Amino acid sequence: MIYHLFQWFEKMGWDFPGANLMNYISFRSALCIILALINVFWLGPKVIRWLQKKQIGEEIRDLGLEGQLAKKGTPTMGGLIILASILVPVLLFCNLTSVYVLLLIFTTVCLGAIGFKDDSIKVFKKNKEGMKEKSKIFGQLAVGLVVGITLLASPQNVIRLYSENPHSGGKSEVVKGVGDEKVIYYRDVKSRTTTIPFLKHNEFKYSWLAPGEGRFRDWATNVIYVILITFIVIAVSNGTNLTDGMDGLASGTSAIVGVTIAILAYLSGNAIFADYLSIMYIPNTGEIVIFMAAFVGALIGFLWYNTYPAQIFMGDTGSLAIGGIIGVAAIMIRKELMIPLLCGIFFMESLSVLIQRYYFKYTKKKKGEGVRVFRMSPLHHHFQKENPDAIIQWPHHVTPEAKITVHFWIVTIILGILTVITLKIR
Repeated sequence: MIYHLFQWFEKMGWDFPGANLMNYISFRSALCIILALINVFWLGPKVIRWLQKKQIGEEIRDLGLEGQLAKKGTPTMGGLIILASILVPVLLFCNLTSVYVLLLIFTTVCLGAIGFKDDSIKVFKKNKEGMKEKSKIFGQLAVGLVVGITLLASPQNVIRLYSENPHSGGKSEVVKGVGDEKVIYYRDVKSRTTTIPFLKHNEFKYSWLAPGEGRFRDWATNVIYVILITFIVIAVSNGTNLTDGMDGLASGTSAIVGVTIAILAYLSGNAIFADYLSIMYIPNTGEIVIFMAAFVGALIGFLWYNTYPAQIFMGDTGSLAIGGIIGVAAIMIRKELMIPLLCGIFFMESLSVLIQRYYFKYTKKKKGEGVRVFRMSPLHHHFQKENPDAIIQWPHHVTPEAKITVHFWIVTIILGILTVITLKIR
């Protein structure tokens, strides 16, 4: 809103010192980080006290984990602090006509609402299972479909192709070089194309997956595109939800992933860097950088209250929305195929649950007795528990919770660095 107010001042010809700063991505990103931190530090104590007063605390099942029962009664639904601290600076400093910003706000609100309902059932109805799994998936499915169809239809979701040929069509602009100027021609095209990591010619077209020819192939490509986007939104939001099992684990890893996505968005939205790195130039992704700045600021602020021993848990209210934001932002900058690398922790957490569940069922059916691959799933609990009957016994000791969390942060930092350098290493 403040951004649009300054744009109106400029349109009216009301120029005053410093007004032009609102046109800089770096300045608005800094404001978002600062305001998000201030919001968390202002809201945090108030929300924690209110939740404690209402006795809205986490119900803990005894799974034999070190320090687990000490967490009983710790306030949950802290995701409300995160979401409010993201949305306030975004509404003030982002361009609210950008389809990218609007979809990220939509994702934040909708998945936050699904998570809030899930937490409410757990807390108020004392039902540890929360929402029915089908209902939760249906809500995530609806969000994914809206995101996919909107990106497919929006004229803002384009890539920009440059050429020095004046007959290439489109528009032209003057580019200043060292000691000279030249005219570059460009056109914005709708493209269902994404980036493949590690390959020299690293563009993947969704049309390659579609059967048939002509209009039918275009229709099939659109369907495949929407289905894959929906799957990514569901997968990443659930992966983040599974990772939220230790103090500071989900919030810390998500903040690191958010920084990486902001870097990728900035590089993709800058014509000079995009040309140097030979990656797709996607106009107007600077607004994604600003949104992710608020996202990172809110998560870092939340860590103040969420690190071991946690004063508050984010709950599904936070984890589902955080995962959705990461997934949708990656899709917008056309880096969705890099998610298994960038979100490697989320991916491994989800994979560990699937392996544990299905291998246990398989061995129980075959041998009459289920066998566990990990000591416990999700993966972070494997390092926290002793189970001599599990197939994987490494490491041969129980690791303290705080140490596991920091180790996972370090792994996420390494994966984030690898994700960025894949832009150049092919």
